Amino acid sequence: MSDANEPKIELFVKAGSDGLCIGNCPFSQRLFMVLWLKGVVFDVTTVDMKKKPDILKDLAPGAQPPFLQYGNEVKTDTNKIEEFIESTLCPPKYPRLAARNPESNTAGVDIFSKFSAYIKNSNPQTNDNLEKGLMKALQKLDNYLGSPLPDEIDQDAAEEVTSSSRPFLDGQQLTLADCNLLPKLHILKVVSLKYRNFTIPEFLTNVWRYLNAAYAREEFSATCPVDTEILMAYSSVAKALK
Repeated sequence: MSDANEPKIELFVKAGSDGLCIGNCPFSQRLFMVLWLKGVVFDVTTVDMKKKPDILKDLAPGAQPPFLQYGNEVKTDTNKIEEFIESTLCPPKYPRLAARNPESNTAGVDIFSKFSAYIKNSNPQTNDNLEKGLMKALQKLDNYLGSPLPDEIDQDAAEEVTSSSRPFLDGQQLTLADCNLLPKLHILKVVSLKYRNFTIPEFLTNVWRYLNAAYAREEFSATCPVDTEILMAYSSVAKALK
């Protein structure tokens, strides 16, 4: 049940090709996940950017989705929206979503830029090097997910803990760090297979454990755009190797 005293919350996200479904936008999905994980009552409205609807002119002139309306306040910067949600919808009523370990926020930080360079390249001679760069970034993420966090290490235990089997970046729960990284990892997985016949290797077991744990969570799987929307968005971005 919603609290009658609480301001109305509405998240505006990028619409897909039909103007109604969720479009390809990792920033929109990131905020959708954050609000869902907070357990707050909110509305989601898709914005068809091709039609430049009046809602844009009235609420957020010149802005691109996502943007957030909280009562009479409108916020348009993704990072600031996330900070606002985390500080406003806070304990004891709502869970804290910030990662406890600062390293969780930067794990996988360069993956999307490496992927973008890889997928936008049309020169076959540089493809291998760009793929190696992407693999190096994925391996680094795999290493982080497989390394125990401080709270997984029992200083008094007889045996040293050398590996982690945690499902998410910062432990057992999804955090802001996951809301940022997972939408980008999903795009990478879908687009790389279609346009480069590249799949995340099976030997990166920690990355796959992470992805599978995320797909099992409704907060992630139900906020993902369908694959066709992602591929459509990349049809003019992904370059054929010539």
